[in-house]
Amino acid sequence: MRYAAAIWFSWVSAAFAGGAHDFTFPALEGGEIALADHAGEDLLIANTASLCGFTPQYADLQEVADTYADQGLVVIGIPSDDFGGQELNDAAEVRDFCTLNYGITFPLTDITDVRGRDAHPFFDWIAEEGGRRALPKWNFTKLLVGRDGACLGSRPSGVQPTGREMRAAIEAALDAPTS
Repeated sequence: MRYAAAIWFSWVSAAFAGGAHDFTFPALEGGEIALADHAGEDLLIANTASLCGFTPQYADLQEVADTYADQGLVVIGIPSDDFGGQELNDAAEVRDFCTLNYGITFPLTDITDVRGRDAHPFFDWIAEEGGRRALPKWNFTKLLVGRDGACLGSRPSGVQPTGREMRAAIEAALDAPTS
């Protein structure tokens, strides 16, 4: 079994040699969100849910997006129904909810699985790069990706996007030298 796991991890490493920039997601508004389009920018990616106790973090994510956009940070939300069935029924409902309640202007993917056998391959990559502890354990896990596509770490749901810990991580990523 260890041999099979080693082969799988070797395949994942080879398949995603470009890091996060190898992935695309279906966009909430149609089309796709290609992370390669954000090469050279730092990314804050959060799995979200409209009906969660952490949903007010949408406002904080929008504040972070507005505050750091000029410095090269892009926030991307990934609505998911994986934790407690707390996402709305379809993309139109999510879009309306986010726009009307939080004025969200940052990109949102379509409703996407973030765990389990149907999880988007991005999360296999996150598990390899950051370890299983980096994977979302609940809604509003924050994943930080460097401008080179490397996984810089994750923060759990309880860490506020506008809090000192998250801001320090974002600012460290933004201040990192460009290679």
